[in-house]
Amino acid sequence: MGKIQPLTVEERFARRPEQAAAKQLSSHHLLGMQELSAAEIQLIMDTAFMMKNILSIRTKKTAHLQGRSVITFFAENSTRTRLSFDMACKYLGATTSSIGASDSSLKKGEILYDTAKTLEMMSTDILVVRHPQSGAPHYLASRMDASVVNAGDGMNEHPTQALLDMMTMIEYKGSVEGLKVAIAGDAMHSRV
Repeated sequence: MGKIQPLTVEERFARRPEQAAAKQLSSHHLLGMQELSAAEIQLIMDTAFMMKNILSIRTKKTAHLQGRSVITFFAENSTRTRLSFDMACKYLGATTSSIGASDSSLKKGEILYDTAKTLEMMSTDILVVRHPQSGAPHYLASRMDASVVNAGDGMNEHPTQALLDMMTMIEYKGSVEGLKVAIAGDAMHSRV
């Protein structure tokens, strides 16, 4: 993989976020890190560093997702990830709704497919999903027209956390190229 580096302050302000966002990823889903090419990861990093600047302005708002509906569907407890997605979507101008495991009909025995179809009938543009079952976001992506973002699936992976970790390493180390990384944590109860 090529050297991924943050843009300089001058580069960040010289380019507008729409310019990076205008480039397309190969899929409208974000399901796993292995599905992303080095160029796509670079695009995501460039966009993330540009969008980070938005947090420094007073209004913290853009219209990048204006007119889009985002549902965060967390069938597993989460604080940081759920709130991060909810706030990011609001900063980007999207209409958001959240549903948790205790709020959904899954608690009454509804199958995941039926839940997905219900959410899709509500004209959902983007579904951010965390589910205790590995592969659940992939399953939903194969059955929905909406874009699906994996916010953690069972013991499988959490690609947005991996991207955030990569961004942090780039900020502090300048690049991820050649770094040896060890991640420690509760392997029995975490996918990070």
